[in-house]
Amino acid sequence: MTGTKGAQTSARLVESMLELIQTRGYSGTGLNTVVEYAGAPKGSLYFHFPEGKEALGEKAVELAADRFRSLVADAALEAQTPGEVVARVVDVLAGLLEDGDFLFGCPVSVVTLETAAQSDRLRGACATAFDSWIEPVAEYLAAHGRPRSTAVTLATSAVSMVEGAMIVSRAQRSVEPMRCAARTLAVLLDREDHDDQDAPAMAGDPA
Repeated sequence: MTGTKGAQTSARLVESMLELIQTRGYSGTGLNTVVEYAGAPKGSLYFHFPEGKEALGEKAVELAADRFRSLVADAALEAQTPGEVVARVVDVLAGLLEDGDFLFGCPVSVVTLETAAQSDRLRGACATAFDSWIEPVAEYLAAHGRPRSTAVTLATSAVSMVEGAMIVSRAQRSVEPMRCAARTLAVLLDREDHDDQDAPAMAGDPA
């Protein structure tokens, strides 16, 4: 039971860190605030995260990565085309922005922008998070007929565009930049999907 209770406390601390990063940023989130926000016993943070704030921030980034990866996976199960996957993901993210009055940004982007120059550990965690989003998108595109190298390029572009659109949406307090990104990606991804399958062979191409 002690292990279960300890695991629950650790999870609350990570969840609280994640939520506070979204609203206050990484630099603006103090450890005492995290403990208070989590309703955790004093001293529990260093018991579960003896390496301090960076270790807790790393776990928060990993949690955000897992959730976004699950979002992409769920969208891929229901969508018929790559463009529809992006549209479903953007619908969810846009809803989160609106529901949070544009105060909640992508925590991975926030941590990247704030800490990349100061913390190799957090920069590496963010890079791993982005890679974990790019890879399933690339796999989905490859399953829809893209060559592997093309699939990775397109997946990297898609994740980058959605991330950038979220930042612009927060600045403008409008989800229209995200909708624009989704429409642009749908044209790009679905058109290439169509061209790859249906384009006639050029002269000199192998039959």
